[in-house]
Amino acid sequence: MAYQVIIIEKDQDLLDDMIVVLRRSPDFEVAATYKNANAAINPSSMFHPDLFLMNVDDDDETIEILPDFVERFPGAFILGMMSHWDPLTARNVMEGGATGCILKPFIAKDILEYLQLYSARGQRRPARIISFFSPKGRAGRTTLAAVLALLIAEKTGERVALIDADLQFGDLPIFFDVEPKRTVVDATQDISLLTPVTFAPYFYQIKEGVSLLSSPERPEYAELVAPESLTDVVLMSGNIFRYVLVDLPAGFNPITLNVCRVSDVVFVTTMINSGFEIKHARKTMEMFAAQDDGRRKVHTVFTRVNPFTEEERLKISLNLGFPVDVMIPNEYRMISVANSGRLAKGLPMDTLLMKTISGMADKIIDAGGGTEK
Repeated sequence: MAYQVIIIEKDQDLLDDMIVVLRRSPDFEVAATYKNANAAINPSSMFHPDLFLMNVDDDDETIEILPDFVERFPGAFILGMMSHWDPLTARNVMEGGATGCILKPFIAKDILEYLQLYSARGQRRPARIISFFSPKGRAGRTTLAAVLALLIAEKTGERVALIDADLQFGDLPIFFDVEPKRTVVDATQDISLLTPVTFAPYFYQIKEGVSLLSSPERPEYAELVAPESLTDVVLMSGNIFRYVLVDLPAGFNPITLNVCRVSDVVFVTTMINSGFEIKHARKTMEMFAAQDDGRRKVHTVFTRVNPFTEEERLKISLNLGFPVDVMIPNEYRMISVANSGRLAKGLPMDTLLMKTISGMADKIIDAGGGTEK
């Protein structure tokens, strides 16, 4: 059955071209056209539309009225149309409740591909961009990101991306025993030419619901990654995946600062070994506090905590000067699983460590408006 389409486009030449393209396809019927969204919202009801194609180029009024369209037409797909890909506009469109965005001009086949991609993504909500930062290496940051990705996908049934942005020494391909053909370097080099549909194949599917954008093959390739391009990669990933988890290199640098800036959540991960880790974590939290924009949430995570007690949490909090949001106990069995490349083949869910991380995943899902299967 053909989609009943309403087009909202102020450029008459573009509108005429769209009408011709859609009328040539048996998958679409043009029900009505309008110059602006305000003029369309009331009369559109008589056409029972399945799909809205709405211009969002330099059009704040359309973005502002999107929630009204979503409420009025809850079963319809809504695609914002752009003449060039703008990651911030795309994010605003999805925050308004739209299905996603599409580049114009397009052909009928393009629309079907976008609808398929966005339908597989998950709920029509903005992506949750979650970064994993540590002041120094060997803090359990990568293992935490990988396990959370697997658990979130399993609990929600929504698509989850893992981006290995530890550009010189990323380990995620080793954790999953895979050798992806494309890496972060390829994605950042090409991102200005990509759309969500053409970007999706850059990810390697680890298992159903979880895909990886791999770190570079060689450390020197890290120099080819511009921080701004990586930020665009992360933002566009949010159009393909409901959750985007980014494993960052240790320490502050332009890469970590840029990605943290666009993240909804940053987990500052520190391993308890000697007293120095708490000092480093304190400096990190002070820097994030100085940059607080009121939108990003920064949480402290302490791994390999022993004894794993509330008294120990209070002790660490007092030394840190900030609340300890998550404590994770030591578990050598998990280290063995990660190092062997068997992470996607089964997690030891009977351990205290896995129960703790599972609870962490539940909180991430609840904050993102997700629902468990």
